[in-house]
Order: sequence, then C-alpha cells, then structure tokens
Amino acid sequence: MSLRLKEMAQSMTGMEAYCTKEYANALEVVPYTLAENAGLNPINFVTELRKAHAEGIHGAGINVKKNKVTDMYKENVLQPLLVSTSALNLATETVSMILKIDDLVVVM
Repeated sequence: MSLRLKEMAQSMTGMEAYCTKEYANALEVVPYTLAENAGLNPINFVTELRKAHAEGIHGAGINVKKNKVTDMYKENVLQPLLVSTSALNLATETVSMILKIDDLVVVM
C-alpha cells in the first residue's frame, strides 16, 4: 500500500502530495517496528520487503521465525481484512482530528 501511495503522490501537487507521501512513509513504520522488536535489522528488512513488493510478491512479509522476508500466503499466515481496514481507518481518523484541531490541514 505504501508503494502505491508514493506513486500517487508523485502525480499530485501541493499539500495533497505532501500528506499522501507522509501517509505512505507512516505505513512503513509497522514492518520497521516488527523487525526491530524481533531483534532484526529493521532497515535491511524494510528495504528487502519494499523490493519484494515492487517485484510483485503481494504477500511478502517479515517472517521473524526464519529471519527473512517470505511470502506470507505460502506460509499460511493470513490476517482478516476487517482488522487491517479498521486499524487504518482509526489511525487516519485520529490524525485527521489532530490536524484539524491544530489547523495544519484543511480537511474537506
């Protein structure tokens, strides 16, 4: 999702482009934190994960048991869509409220 948002941000201008790019960067915190908490080198793993997704491996994820990036679909590791959707919606709403309160971004 982060890769697609960064691609979208390149076709935008102004505040929308900046916000979209930073939203994409914020999504990379999740695998970074997972790798860091597992005692792995987060920079290497996030870079490897980004590369795997760019190559079209949509199910690529950090396998902390094998200490490498693997296809999570092949590993039978699945997450319900509602869990991811809910987490993204709640995080986005929270940030939008903070930005509105501070008058940093006008949300239409």
